[in-house]
Amino acid sequence: MERSLTSQQSHAVFPQPTAEEASRQDFVRSLKLHLANKVSTANKLAFEVRAGRDYMAQTGKAATTYQEIRDAMKHEPYFTFWSAMQRNSQEMMWKACQLPVERQLPSLIDSARNSEGAGGTLELNPELETPRYHKAVDIHCMPGGYHTEFADDDVANGAVYDRAVYLYAMGRMGECNSDIGDTTIAYLKEHFPALKPTRILDLGCTVGHSTLPYADAYPEAELHAIDVGAPVLRYAHARAESMGKKVHFRQENAEDMSCYEDESFDLIVSHILVHETSHKAMRNIMRECRRLLKPGGVVIHAETPPYRDLPAYDAFMLDWDTRNNNEPYWGASHEIEPAAIAEETGFDPAKAFEGYQPSAFEAAEAKRARVFQGGDFGGGGAWYVWGAVKD
Repeated sequence: MERSLTSQQSHAVFPQPTAEEASRQDFVRSLKLHLANKVSTANKLAFEVRAGRDYMAQTGKAATTYQEIRDAMKHEPYFTFWSAMQRNSQEMMWKACQLPVERQLPSLIDSARNSEGAGGTLELNPELETPRYHKAVDIHCMPGGYHTEFADDDVANGAVYDRAVYLYAMGRMGECNSDIGDTTIAYLKEHFPALKPTRILDLGCTVGHSTLPYADAYPEAELHAIDVGAPVLRYAHARAESMGKKVHFRQENAEDMSCYEDESFDLIVSHILVHETSHKAMRNIMRECRRLLKPGGVVIHAETPPYRDLPAYDAFMLDWDTRNNNEPYWGASHEIEPAAIAEETGFDPAKAFEGYQPSAFEAAEAKRARVFQGGDFGGGGAWYVWGAVKD
């Protein structure tokens, strides 16, 4: 299938915008692209010619760490202007995606209720308690987060998220928003060519953007996916069925997956899950992964780069989300040392790994900024992966 920056693949539960709604969404995406490629780039100049020099004059030392650069830039007029525009674009994005979903919600719910065809399953748990780190804040500013329900059998926030991710990434993750999954699979195929999983588990799957590529990459494997949010799971199941992908979706907290037996998976994956879990939760998840993996099994997480691998200024820009995009665990997640967390959670630290994989979606029209920065999701053209192999 031809990949395009200008269109997102439709399916049975995809919210169809009117011409006016589509124009509004295109404006938001264009605004984000303009902020990333044109406006944001001048922040570095503002730091070099003004904020950095002011910091030196005030403190007697250069701003050399990303924390010091943040201190230098926090009152810089150009940075605060860009930051306000970036936050506004985020709120505009969610609103632009909510409008067509609200208008079509009854029909979207009906479509989801009647989804079938691929043989996948959906198992919800109304008694599951949503973790506090999800309830305490609307993560990445999405109203209601992944878990809030506005109607019976609700799919609203699944539908909103599906479209919003495309706008947030400015189309840079492909027509199915599958780039992170596709890229992680490419890393696995290159670095673990002998891995032939029979059972795969995707943690924090939301609407299945990164889940479905595993159905094609490992067609003989039984594919499972979990999330804490019922609305996103209902949508994920309906979306997968309409796209002919067999996935077993289940409402579970990855910190406690007692519904699955010990050593029952060959491969456990997550895609941009780590930065949305607390310090304690991430360690609980890794312990559960070790329990669930068969000997020789692999757990792999895909994220944006750790700060230690970036120039201090780039780390400062990437850290924008921590304080400005309702991502309270973003910063800490970028300080993780894979070997250390592996040892802490029962894995052999010698069998921990990390690396970078070029984006699987490299269409020329993606116009990547080639730098990781706040609000330019995937703009660097590569994803950071880390994990461990169970001995």
